[in-house]
Amino acid sequence: MPSVPDKISRGNWHAVTAGFLGWTLDAFDFFVVIFLYDTLAAHFQVPKSQIIWAVTATLFFRPLGALIFGLLADRFGRRVPLMANVIFFSVVGFATGFANDYWVFFFLRCLYGIGMGGEWGVGASLAMENAPPRWRGLLSGVLQSGYSIGYLLAAIAARVILPDLSWRWMFWIGGVPALLALYIRASVPESEAWRQHRLPDFGSIARMVAGQWKRFGYLCLLMTLFMFLSHGTQDLYPDFLKTEFKVPPRTVADLAILYNIGAVLGAVVFGHLSERIGRRRSILAALALSFSVLPFWAFGGDVFVLAIGAFIMQMGVQGAWGIIPAHLNEMAPDSVRGLMPGLAYQMGILFASPTNNIQHALQHAFGYSWAMAGFEFFVILALALVTWLGTEAKGKSFTRPAVAAVDS
Repeated sequence: MPSVPDKISRGNWHAVTAGFLGWTLDAFDFFVVIFLYDTLAAHFQVPKSQIIWAVTATLFFRPLGALIFGLLADRFGRRVPLMANVIFFSVVGFATGFANDYWVFFFLRCLYGIGMGGEWGVGASLAMENAPPRWRGLLSGVLQSGYSIGYLLAAIAARVILPDLSWRWMFWIGGVPALLALYIRASVPESEAWRQHRLPDFGSIARMVAGQWKRFGYLCLLMTLFMFLSHGTQDLYPDFLKTEFKVPPRTVADLAILYNIGAVLGAVVFGHLSERIGRRRSILAALALSFSVLPFWAFGGDVFVLAIGAFIMQMGVQGAWGIIPAHLNEMAPDSVRGLMPGLAYQMGILFASPTNNIQHALQHAFGYSWAMAGFEFFVILALALVTWLGTEAKGKSFTRPAVAAVDS
């Protein structure tokens, strides 16, 4: 019987590149806000907590985007919904730069959440269905590292653009990703796995997901804890550095660049490692790395210690995350891979959307360092337990062997 191809073709690379760039540019616009808490609060004349609520609203609306674009991806293919999604979030991000009051800003961030929620599921399914099984872990890490690179680019923008130009420019450059739709249209092949397993209507797709409710519930729980892990270590960390340790804004941006380099490294290394030792063992190894540096990350006595702690923390956090695109797509039924992984991912963010508000409230009771460290202490332990008790489907073929042989 013909075997599944194990070489990465040009089409494979284009699919992964499209997903990577989409997630990078999506994350950039999201993380821009975390460097603007004080600036936006002063401009709109609202408490900083109101800006944090706008971030929470962005997270809250992401499942709606996963549902809309995931259904479209399973019914009509991956490419066209991904192009529509990229154009949508680019236009909304660009429009945010014109917000003239807080509630317009808040509304646009809600809309942006829909776009952000739709991108990951469609982009990840397209990329993973185009990735040869033996390279799926590595390419999963590359794909997911786009999130950290988006954060890194936001930090660079805060370092380079914000001091000399208006905060509005931070969002106006968010219109650039619309050009990615042209690249997808010209270079990215449609998923053969989708062609083989497509269902005839939306009702069939919904029934398939409903029939997998136990697995879907487990994935939602897993992703909720993953969201607590990432957003609990990232979203307030620049504000934490400025507030608790009086680190200057430019130095904060420099530190964010540094720890996101660690995040990219972790995503690729642990993603590739998962091909050797399995998805769950690699996640547990990455979590152990993050757990080991909690005291340095939250209580470092000087900027150097904080920098090392943050670098290793994000190497572990995003190392665990680097495995998720492959892990969730392997766990999903073939006919709903556009919807189920993305919806589980974004339902996790819905349940974890109050993370920033919880940590912001805890700091008043226990201090910023204890709020950050204590929150993540329990999150990492809970996530390790849920991962250990779970299952995986590493190496699962997404296409029938005969078709895969023709593809090769």
